[in-house]
Amino acid sequence: MARSRRTHRRPHGHRHRATTALLITALGVGAGLATAPASAAPAPAHRPAATATAQLGHPSFRLADIPVKDGTVLKADVFTPAPGTPGADRKGHYPLVVQPASWGQNDLEYVAQGKQLAAAGYIAVTYTVRGFWRSGGQVDVAGPKDVSDISSVIDWALAHTPADRQRIGMVGLSLGGGLTLMGAAFDPRIKAVAAMSGWGDLTHSLYSGGTRHLQAAALLAAIQAPTGRRSPEYGRMLADLFAGRDMPKVVRWADTRSPATYVNRINAHRTAVFLAHAWGDSFFNPSQLTGFYQRLTGPKRLELRPGDHATQELTSLLGLDNPTWKSARRWLDQHLKGTGGDHGPRQSVDLEVRPNGHHENYPDWRAISTRTAHLRLGSPGPLETGALGGTAAAPGWQKSVVGGTDSGADGGIALLAGALDQVAALPPTVILPLLPRSSAAVWQSAPYASAPHLRGAARVHTQVTAAAPDGTVFGYLYDVNALGVGKLISHAPQSWSGKKPGRAFPLDLSLFTTAYDLPAGHRLALVLDTKDPMYAGRTPRGSSVSFGSTTADPAELTLPLR
Repeated sequence: MARSRRTHRRPHGHRHRATTALLITALGVGAGLATAPASAAPAPAHRPAATATAQLGHPSFRLADIPVKDGTVLKADVFTPAPGTPGADRKGHYPLVVQPASWGQNDLEYVAQGKQLAAAGYIAVTYTVRGFWRSGGQVDVAGPKDVSDISSVIDWALAHTPADRQRIGMVGLSLGGGLTLMGAAFDPRIKAVAAMSGWGDLTHSLYSGGTRHLQAAALLAAIQAPTGRRSPEYGRMLADLFAGRDMPKVVRWADTRSPATYVNRINAHRTAVFLAHAWGDSFFNPSQLTGFYQRLTGPKRLELRPGDHATQELTSLLGLDNPTWKSARRWLDQHLKGTGGDHGPRQSVDLEVRPNGHHENYPDWRAISTRTAHLRLGSPGPLETGALGGTAAAPGWQKSVVGGTDSGADGGIALLAGALDQVAALPPTVILPLLPRSSAAVWQSAPYASAPHLRGAARVHTQVTAAAPDGTVFGYLYDVNALGVGKLISHAPQSWSGKKPGRAFPLDLSLFTTAYDLPAGHRLALVLDTKDPMYAGRTPRGSSVSFGSTTADPAELTLPLR
């Protein structure tokens, strides 16, 4: 049986926390500070190259216009190592790293990384993705045009820089992370990629549990509005997503933009894939990425830390030391240069455990948990919570709630919830005794004498009886202290449709994956309700929804444990 290797995180100083908090705030507002209107016409295909004359021993930097196959021009930055920089082959060619900019960002996003890469002996080409800022075209959301652009940028770099065609990699954040994985699927010249805060499955990100993730979609649309030009297709898909209209078409659109759809291509290319993500990513949940990771068969590494979308990588954009980017650089060094040390098979998965910050390394994802605990759900009373796994409750029970009403338990606010967990160890919090039992079913365990180590995705099984044919349930798992204050460990939605009103049906809900050590003396609490501001639920307001258990089909919470 594989065992993990645990290390301790160094304590963060107040200055680091303040800097991180400032950067997180900037993430939320920075996209609205665009200086070029989204409706502005694309810049001319040719512009003078502005070259910063490099001093001896310093990398050079220049701006470039890169024409792609359909005539669109992408704005780019090119960083070239100074002559004599180690890393060149016998012909003076350096490994190439292509960096697509993030959603709503431009080619200047990675200036700090480009300089660092060039100083380390890489040609770095960062470009503004089509449809954003002064790049031409319209936003394609990692569609066929975006994928074709990746190959065009590589072609241009091979023709206009001393780049080695045998040593090509990609690095990207957010949209750039999704594009690096799509590039790995469609261009076999790419040998290694590092995708940070990206997606493996865009459908699961926007529509997990058959539930529309509207708050995240609205934020992405708000970031795009001042910085990019929507294509008609993207505009239609976004409108349909918000309206809950023609969802099979939206799913097909998202599937074509999901690296998971093309994982066999990535495996056939044997591309070395590095993935970094945050437990609380409110745009692209961690479960969609771990599912994608498990399907990869080539060289691969996964790192998961507390945080929200792109908050783990933010400090690096200012050129500050950053563990995520440091790992990405090591990955490139290893697979493009043959240096940088070997991550090794026992380090293919690295988890930063919440809330204590311990690091654990595993040989593969299956090794993170070694056993499961099955906690039987008893009958919740109107004032007192039933016991998880309690034997006092009758084998058959039902608990009714008023549907479509918010109990106060929720997944938090997109971009903010995971960031607060990263900076202040403060995920979405509730006072459990104050949750209205008319809107939520609540269960609590007895206090744990020793800390259980939750690793993976907890699952809930119950019977549901609803007054309407369509509905949604939201599950929340909390860490509850002696005062009844519950901190969110994980959550997820699950919807249903076409059920016969008044007839019970089984429902299975898989919470988003996590790594969490419950402190000794604390309780676990499970909450089920039918409304969450982060999502578009289907349960009609005021309708009745009952959760229940039968002798033949008991309700239970299943916990994967280390």
